[in-house]
Amino acid sequence: MINASRQLSRRRFLGNFAFASAAIAAGPGSWIIRPDWANAAEGPIRLGIATDLTGSLGFAGNTDANVARMLVKEINDSGGLLGRPIELLIEDTASDESVAVGNVRKLIQRDKVDLVIGGISSSMRNAIKDVIISRGKTLYIYPEGYEGKECTPYLFCTGPVPAQNCDQFIPWLIKNGGKRFALPGSNYVWPQTINAYARKVIESSGGEVVFEEYYPLDQIDFSSTVSRIISNKVDVVFNAIVPPGVSPFFKQLYQAGFSKNGGRLGCVYYDENFLEMNQAQEIEGLASSLDYYKVLAAEDPVSARIQSAYDKQFPAKFRFSAGSAATGTYRGLKLWEAAVKEAGTIDRDAVAAALDHAKIAEGPGGPAEMAPGKRHCRMNMYIGVAKGGQYEIVARSAGLVDPKEC
Repeated sequence: MINASRQLSRRRFLGNFAFASAAIAAGPGSWIIRPDWANAAEGPIRLGIATDLTGSLGFAGNTDANVARMLVKEINDSGGLLGRPIELLIEDTASDESVAVGNVRKLIQRDKVDLVIGGISSSMRNAIKDVIISRGKTLYIYPEGYEGKECTPYLFCTGPVPAQNCDQFIPWLIKNGGKRFALPGSNYVWPQTINAYARKVIESSGGEVVFEEYYPLDQIDFSSTVSRIISNKVDVVFNAIVPPGVSPFFKQLYQAGFSKNGGRLGCVYYDENFLEMNQAQEIEGLASSLDYYKVLAAEDPVSARIQSAYDKQFPAKFRFSAGSAATGTYRGLKLWEAAVKEAGTIDRDAVAAALDHAKIAEGPGGPAEMAPGKRHCRMNMYIGVAKGGQYEIVARSAGLVDPKEC
């Protein structure tokens, strides 16, 4: 879905690579984590992780790889799948589609994995999906929240999509912010698509879109946009500007007195990682709509167990959060595990048929299930508001929210 400006150098990456001590290098950008037991008759089930360990989205990709390692260890410690251990094979997609295609091809052709999970940006998903699905005849799970409209057979999506982000959130923004909306966004597919959906919900809920604008990804001066927001007496800024622009945009809005004068910020991708990009007062009152917040661990024993297990195994800076696709990676792997158990085989068609209606009773933020025939996931959604640099949950869905896709 998103782009970001955080860069990881090779040296810094290796110093922070949470599973480096357990992994065996298998070539440039390739690692293998082998199970500590084997099934001599059939060998291991091979799980491929294709994610951005380096590059601009390395902060998210490392988290997703850590989640996969954590879950694979749990599964192997419990006897594996179908009596077979899982071998984890990790490829760095490096936030670069040209690099990713070659590295993902290794998972398919060299390693012959039974599943690929990964990809963060939509451009990355689009770059690697044909290599995995059409050419590789392999199952693919995409875990990041994104703009929707991905209905490719054998591709299952386990992050939130516009209906889940917006249907509860926008009426809440109108009630707790006002009816006059601005829709600023970065100039690429995710902001444009989610804003098109948001506009429909705003207008059907009695709100008004005052203006909608798109900006180059590297833009950091938003003075004219801020002036327009203030002069047009906008109540709610529904933000789809991504890093590096989002931090200076929020700062400039704050300096112009937007929040002081009652304005409300809304941003559906803004998780705990992003809270630190601005001073707390600059984003005080910002509302977000996600499938998980860390504060849920205080009330939900399952979320607490998952969060605690992750923090204990990976105490470095790569945090378990919704915006990094960590929750989608967790759901995707657990739903796949359930599907393999039901199918009794790792055959792609059989597992895909079972995954189409797979359910898990427990996960970060609650249970989840695939919407049959839709290849997208039903999940709980929460509205969080930033207060003093932390999130408080102020609203939640009554149950699992349908993705309304495909």
